[in-house]
Amino acid sequence: MYSAFIRRAGLCISACAFIAAEAWADDAAPPEGGVVSTGLCADAYVLALVPRADIQALSWQVDHPVSAAPDWARALPVASASAEALLRLDPDMAVFSPGEGQRARTMLERAGYGVAGLSWGEDFASVRANLSRLGEQLGRDAEADAAIADLDRRLQALQVRSRARSGRPRLAYVSASGGSAGLGTYVDAAIVAAGGVNVTAEAGASGWTRSDPEFALGLEADILLTSFFADGYAGRLSRARYHSAYHRLLDSPVRVDIPAGYWPCAGPGLIDAAEAIADAIDAWEEGR
Repeated sequence: MYSAFIRRAGLCISACAFIAAEAWADDAAPPEGGVVSTGLCADAYVLALVPRADIQALSWQVDHPVSAAPDWARALPVASASAEALLRLDPDMAVFSPGEGQRARTMLERAGYGVAGLSWGEDFASVRANLSRLGEQLGRDAEADAAIADLDRRLQALQVRSRARSGRPRLAYVSASGGSAGLGTYVDAAIVAAGGVNVTAEAGASGWTRSDPEFALGLEADILLTSFFADGYAGRLSRARYHSAYHRLLDSPVRVDIPAGYWPCAGPGLIDAAEAIADAIDAWEEGR
């Protein structure tokens, strides 16, 4: 009781000057304790490691099409990477997506709360590293070890499938923005793991590329991968939805749309994306 009083006193000293009055409205407060996630990437890792009963809240995006969260998770309270929202939730641990909420993290740490931040990565090694580190921070090392072992088993299965094929098809990725993914991106990692050749990387591009209608007009691939079209956010930046240069690509006879929730980052769902790509490659080979 005394330690809880001290923590709440520290909370007020550190944070009261920053909390908006509406954050303490008279409506019923959410249940205290548990793990809170503040972004889509953090949601994926929390859902992979933390049992349902110990998840207090997921990000504000959990009920959007871009989320791969199960239906039960969509009924949870929602959180964001703001100090006001998190202090009101009063969690045992707040998990932040990569590069997110530095001010909020500092305030929570000063107030005595547990915080964990994921690191940005672009490959399966970074997924393992985030799982391991977050598992340690949450006291769920066994769950993290099991998740990593499952990831490695599924990657090995993809290698077996790839070796059984007669060749490696050429794949191109286009997002709703019209951009693509070159060498060193998690999309490239998923394509390679599935047994394909990323034509954007093959062309010499590194990292995430911007919308380029000229590139789209000259792109030739056996399989077109798209994402964030049906389940992403539509807007002026969704250039591939509207620009005529992309129409030929989007009408490709072999087009596979990867659910956006699989890869908001290089997270636990990246292996699901790789397996979906491998399924597309198998279907392409059978149809040759």
